[in-house]
Amino acid sequence: MQTSKKNKNIIGIIQSFLILILVVLIICMMIQISRLQGTARVINYAGLVRGATQREVKLEITGNQNDELIKYLDDILLGLRYQDGHYNLVKLSDEEYQEKLKIQSDYWDKLKTEIEAVRSKGYENTDIVNMSEIYFAMADETVSAAESYSEKIATKIRTIELLSALDMLILVILVIMQTLKAMQMAMQNRLLEQKAFIDAHTGLPNKNACNELLNKKDIITGSTACIMFDLNNLKTVNDTMGHSAGDQLIMNFSKLLRSVIPEKDFVGRYGGDEFIAVIYHTNEAEIKEILKVLYREKDRLNSYENQIPIDYACGWALSSDNMSCTMQMLLDDADANMYKNKQLCKEYTGRRIKTNSIKGIRI
Repeated sequence: MQTSKKNKNIIGIIQSFLILILVVLIICMMIQISRLQGTARVINYAGLVRGATQREVKLEITGNQNDELIKYLDDILLGLRYQDGHYNLVKLSDEEYQEKLKIQSDYWDKLKTEIEAVRSKGYENTDIVNMSEIYFAMADETVSAAESYSEKIATKIRTIELLSALDMLILVILVIMQTLKAMQMAMQNRLLEQKAFIDAHTGLPNKNACNELLNKKDIITGSTACIMFDLNNLKTVNDTMGHSAGDQLIMNFSKLLRSVIPEKDFVGRYGGDEFIAVIYHTNEAEIKEILKVLYREKDRLNSYENQIPIDYACGWALSSDNMSCTMQMLLDDADANMYKNKQLCKEYTGRRIKTNSIKGIRI
């Protein structure tokens, strides 16, 4: 019991720890997802800067000035670096990306100065073409850094998902283990309960089960009969043939009762050599018929060689004779009739008593 309780506590601690880990993993995943949000937009606009700058340089070379495009590029770079501007861009928390973006932004300022020189001196007198190629390479590195950052976040999310799935799997396994353990305990408890109400020797309900039935205080409404049996000569068999023979006699008698009395009705071992039967929805004729069959079956068994002779006294009572009786009152009446029958059996040993004056007398 102590070991079981200790194991249960350990499993409880493990479950609490796993739940805590799962909560932490979920929080980490939410953080990573928030970081990933907007990354695709950043990559898209970083690539847009790369292409739009080349277009601006070509326009300037051909003499088509476009200050709006320059302002557009300024706004995008500002948004990429500081999360400002009109394009809902986020600032990526990645050192490599930020370093590449700063170099690109600084070089953009130089490129804008060169564009001014193109406008005043002509592109032939500037290094605009070479600078635009350098800027394109810088922008390409920035895009690659943003993509790498995005892949890192995605990898972290996949790892967290895997760890979360593993954590939940372990939790499910522990829950299943606890459920199975609880089912096992419930089954064991049911077996213990059954053992508490089952006679170990005969397999019939024991005295506890009989008392539980008899202790019901309700008035019997249906026509119910109670039969009390007392196994004769058990002490003699124990003294002369040994207790194993006595045990066999008890077993044989219990099998006899259970084979004759209908399965729907109750048969229990009330004491050492006392048995009771409760017949539901019955009448006097049916009870007498059951007792006749029981007596004939007893004689048939006793005819076998090496069979320990079965003999018994019995008495019965019917609830219809007393419309306000309880099960205990019915048993008391059956017990009184059984005692009378036992006394008559002693007086007329070896004879069949042919009378209906006392309920329970064998006929």
